[in-house]
Amino acid sequence: MSDMKKLAIIATKGSLDWAYPPFILASTAAALGYDVQIFCTFYGLQLLKKKLNLEVTPLGNPGMPMPLGMDKWFPVALTALPGMQAMMTSMMKKKMASKGVASLEELRELCQEADVKLIACQMTVDLFEMDTSEFIDGVEYAGAAAFFEFAGESDICLYI
Repeated sequence: MSDMKKLAIIATKGSLDWAYPPFILASTAAALGYDVQIFCTFYGLQLLKKKLNLEVTPLGNPGMPMPLGMDKWFPVALTALPGMQAMMTSMMKKKMASKGVASLEELRELCQEADVKLIACQMTVDLFEMDTSEFIDGVEYAGAAAFFEFAGESDICLYI
């Protein structure tokens, strides 16, 4: 049995703001010497697509800081207006770039270079009839039982 610490992450979300935590935590843990696996299931499978077309939505996300103090005066219901999600996504991407935050593609590449194992939930791929040619190279396909073999021995398990 290896003395290497292990981190198991279950990624279930497919929006821009929820895509960052698995990759940031995985790349950091790998840099610290952890053996890391990210199990992407349901909407988390979006993180494995070659073309990342993820958006952020302020609707139903009351903790999202809004520009110009909009969270104080802009009614939440109006965030459902057409074009608001695209606008908020654009604003978030610009904010991240201005602060020097790496792109999702860069973070994902960093994870792959650090030997983070990216696993697509086979059951979800089958359920949604997803085209695996849309996924990046290096993705492994497995069921929950296979992931639990790793997660059961992990020092840290995160559900994101």
